[in-house]
Amino acid sequence: MGLETILAAIAAGSAIGLVLALVGGGGSILAVPLLVYVVGVASPHAAIGTAAVAVALNAASSLAGHARSGNVKWPCAVTFALAGVLGAALGAEAGKAMDGRKLLALFGALMVLVGLSMLRPRKTADNPDVRLERSTASVLLPRLIPTGFGVGLLAGFFGIGGGFLIVPGLVMATRMPLRVAVGTSLVVVTALGLTTATSYALSGYVDWVLVGLMVIGGLIGAGIGIPLGKRLASRKRGMEQGFAALVIAIGSYVILRGIT
Repeated sequence: MGLETILAAIAAGSAIGLVLALVGGGGSILAVPLLVYVVGVASPHAAIGTAAVAVALNAASSLAGHARSGNVKWPCAVTFALAGVLGAALGAEAGKAMDGRKLLALFGALMVLVGLSMLRPRKTADNPDVRLERSTASVLLPRLIPTGFGVGLLAGFFGIGGGFLIVPGLVMATRMPLRVAVGTSLVVVTALGLTTATSYALSGYVDWVLVGLMVIGGLIGAGIGIPLGKRLASRKRGMEQGFAALVIAIGSYVILRGIT
């Protein structure tokens, strides 16, 4: 591995860490195109497998802080995660079986859809005391299980953490506040990322050196983004919209590269 590749991998990780720190999510969806078009990973499957490991590690490292702050609804998270793990395992097998160029084109289409969804104004949930227990199971389980399974399928297929899908899925299923949904989603992101990463690793589709370099870059990006995010807190919605536009543009480029 040459110096240029090493620097590109660290830069890619830094970009993802910076985005996560500034807008609170969505950075992982940039990992695959960055690995393919910036770092130069030849195989889309190897890019997906490597990205899945990096996403899982980043989510796990962020989970502790949210848990200490009480922003994790553990029963909801575990239920959603168990359903998602099954979906992710099936999705990863389907993704590995698909032609790499077609997979990239579909990934680009997903990026465009995600970007468009991020442009929509968010609605605040109104049930901060939601709990999954015997009295609420009949209402919450029919919502959490199918939503978790569907999100897991997409996360496994595309090798993404799926935080941008998990958060609205949790809000839709339980009406928990957004800040709690973000903390709870990290449990699910970690579980789905590890499931997808294990599947791809067993097939030899993970570059562990690149994983290490991207984690180093992610720490650098987060170190820059956290204090910068505090300064730009009043412009958070504007940053989210700008990031959404970037995701749409990159997704369109990935589609074109995938079909031509």
